[in-house]
Amino acid sequence: MSDNPKPGSDQGNVFQRLAHLIRGVTYTRGQLFHSLREAQRRKLLGEDTLQMMQRAVTVSDLQVEQVMVARGQMVMVDSSQTLDEILPIITESAHSRFPVTDGNKDQVLGILLAKDLLHHLRRGGDSTLPWAELLRSAVFIPESKRLNVLLQEFRDSRNHMAIVVDEYGGVIGLITIEDVLEQIVGDIEDEHDSDGAAGMVLRRGTDYCVVKAMLPINSFNRLFGAKLDPLEYDTLGGLVTHELGHVPGRGETVELPGLIAEVLSADSRRPRLLRITRASAAAD
Repeated sequence: MSDNPKPGSDQGNVFQRLAHLIRGVTYTRGQLFHSLREAQRRKLLGEDTLQMMQRAVTVSDLQVEQVMVARGQMVMVDSSQTLDEILPIITESAHSRFPVTDGNKDQVLGILLAKDLLHHLRRGGDSTLPWAELLRSAVFIPESKRLNVLLQEFRDSRNHMAIVVDEYGGVIGLITIEDVLEQIVGDIEDEHDSDGAAGMVLRRGTDYCVVKAMLPINSFNRLFGAKLDPLEYDTLGGLVTHELGHVPGRGETVELPGLIAEVLSADSRRPRLLRITRASAAAD
């Protein structure tokens, strides 16, 4: 018996649709997702593969500002610091790349790679050596850049980090290739990801804050002085989804005690980005 699907079979239809997509036949995104879900339903794709393929398509909808590490969460070193002063910062943060400033967080001189510093120490062994000479060029990008464009630039240039600036040239955050890939393959956690709030707060205003929906409830309570039950919900996005009774869409809001959560972005499975505004400010 041949393993090839018959032309009239359901399995054959799925393969034919996917083959059309590969050959470049124009499909809408909805048609593409329908074909992928049908393939998954017929066990031609695993659930994880389906979600990854869907995220790979929708990543073009996301901008850098939606997934970057906010300025307040950036770990930076200053060129005026001695080697003995920066080593504890590097070892405690466990990062591999560090923006280097010149007395002003808006003045990024370059990027220090931990591996370059290690080679430097092995060669000289002198803590007075001019470590700032090891800097690599920093890449600056606008907050509005699309993630799919940035990923291609990362690949072409072999850079793994970019500094995000606003329209006035001020530094507002940074983004790494890992941040972009997480939007496709899902969260990449390592043994150092112990603080649930790290990198979750993207921007702060006088009366509002933009956060990732994956912000743990305990961290949300600490940041906003709230008293939400961490045993009932794991993340802020989970709470919003439960309150609405469906996967949230952009622009939908949920009232919390003294606060309003507005969905800024979401995919087909969950919210991604939320704006938290104090109720008193929203009423003005």
